[in-house]
Amino acid sequence: MTISNQQVEHVLVAPTLLFREIGYFQGFCDNPKPYLNTLFDPSYTSYQPRDAVEEDPSYKQLIPYCIFRCNGQIFSYTRGKMQGEQRLHNKRSIGIGGHISSDDAKAVSPYQEGMWREIEEEVFLDSPYQESCVGLINDDKTDVGQVHLGIVHIFELEEPKVQPREESIIQSGFADPADYVDRIEEFETWSQICLRSLILQ
Repeated sequence: MTISNQQVEHVLVAPTLLFREIGYFQGFCDNPKPYLNTLFDPSYTSYQPRDAVEEDPSYKQLIPYCIFRCNGQIFSYTRGKMQGEQRLHNKRSIGIGGHISSDDAKAVSPYQEGMWREIEEEVFLDSPYQESCVGLINDDKTDVGQVHLGIVHIFELEEPKVQPREESIIQSGFADPADYVDRIEEFETWSQICLRSLILQ
């Protein structure tokens, strides 16, 4: 059966070559501004069929990766089997977020619209907060990482009030980052990078 274009999810991407021209890095970059100023330029970005770009490393899908922290403790969870990205099933994570869809494109800021849509789809966030964009993640050592670029946001919460909304988010809660050290290999690669480069310093 042929699927119509309306049924195919289109996601925000930038050319991988452009990312490399700005300055290639592997792992975590704590200076996101030069990248974001260029990668989000509408003359470079486009919305491409998700199923195609998931297998095409010539594009980087731009993904908000939101970390919730309260009094030094970090929210984490396990990605259940109902989670969309099969390659991350059963992995632990400290990041909430996902793709920016063409459905978000009508907003003044499609990126912000998509980030908040993903947060509201995945969790109940019931605390005042301060949010900041603190860096980027690039991981070309994995199949998932080769086609995604993570944009890391930290939400400093006044209260540890984050609860799962999606059934795919299981075994969730706040804990001291030191508790993650002995089981860091249980975490998806992006979370490992954030923990080692940003949290466990």
